[in-house]
Amino acid sequence: MKRFINSLGYALNGLRLFFSKEQNGQIQSVVAILVIVAGFAFHISLTEWMIMLVCIALVLALEMMNSVIEKLTDHLHPTRHDQVKWVKDVAAGAVLWAAIISAIIGAIIFIPKIFSLTGKA
Repeated sequence: MKRFINSLGYALNGLRLFFSKEQNGQIQSVVAILVIVAGFAFHISLTEWMIMLVCIALVLALEMMNSVIEKLTDHLHPTRHDQVKWVKDVAAGAVLWAAIISAIIGAIIFIPKIFSLTGKA
């Protein structure tokens, strides 16, 4: 049990470090909070909540992994190297891809709700 509690402490510290030090994580957290507020404001369904939360978790988790990859590769190979650049670019691309698809999903969920408020359905 002590090992589990220690592991949990390390994981919580990792979350604290990420959200306090990584600018992209902070920006994406603000976006996530805005999406959550919009979800409450527009009374999205349970299914829509689950989809939105998975999108938020996916983008944030990928951004965390991207940050890890960038820090690790910078430490292991501080000078410019084509393969390190490739690794970092592909990791960043994974975050971008998840963010684009998440934005499309958000549009599918929220645009009809916005139109129904304005009477333009």
